[in-house]
Amino acid sequence: MASADTVLYEKDGAVARITLNRPEKLNALEDGLLEDMYAAMREADLDEDVRAIVLAGAGPSFCAGHDLGSDDPHREGGGRQALAREMQTELEGPERLFKREQYMYYDQSLWHRDLSTPTIAAVQGWCVAGGLMLVAMCDLIVAADDAKFANPVLRQTNGGAEILVEPWELGPRRAKEFLWTGDPLDATEALSCGLVNRVVPRDDLDAEAMRLANRIALTPRMAVQLTKRTINHAMDCMGQRSSWEYHFMAHQLAHWTHEAAELTREMSRSDLTAREFIKERDARYRAVQEAAS
Repeated sequence: MASADTVLYEKDGAVARITLNRPEKLNALEDGLLEDMYAAMREADLDEDVRAIVLAGAGPSFCAGHDLGSDDPHREGGGRQALAREMQTELEGPERLFKREQYMYYDQSLWHRDLSTPTIAAVQGWCVAGGLMLVAMCDLIVAADDAKFANPVLRQTNGGAEILVEPWELGPRRAKEFLWTGDPLDATEALSCGLVNRVVPRDDLDAEAMRLANRIALTPRMAVQLTKRTINHAMDCMGQRSSWEYHFMAHQLAHWTHEAAELTREMSRSDLTAREFIKERDARYRAVQEAAS
């Protein structure tokens, strides 16, 4: 059973509802939250009565991406340290980071994508970087009209999140602009790109996600599961999984570039917190955009 303080698990008939429950942190991803979320997904997937899973986020935003505070999963000692049993903890530096990210972000994301039970993400407010990667592993996405999708990770020298979903979700040219500028997509743009299935008023988000889940739940279980496997296999035949594996390795290289080292030094010389530093960085991008408009 999932821990009640980071993830809420509810069953409503044939639908399991899993809610990220760190609203004060905009549901930013840290080890404990992800562990509880995947535990809840496993619980739902093993339940023969569950025909669909809705993944939601408590509070004003679905997910602000990786936690940049004390529980930052990229920092030594971040999160609950419960991954120790899954890792060779004697490793340090690049090797340790590689093992952490491979297990927590790459392997778990692929497991989520291939889950036999259909999954529907209900997204409101901000859905950023790791949060976008998370919802892209879901089969369907319902967005509130206030949803904003962004992946500004390149601004801090990295090559995008651990799995680069954008070329598959947005198309190559839109993906390049989206990643290179870090500018967000609003709900309407996300719908036009095919990133989300439908956009609804914020007040209708939960009800619409549940309506869609209940309609899917009426379809014979094995027929849904086999069709999901076939469609995912078709994407793999087109190279989706191999492209993700390639990017994961490129992502690892990006951690150790000269630019990354310089950014680390710049942040260490600053009196700003990580969040304040990023806000100051983003202000420069906004200034250029405003000057051009």
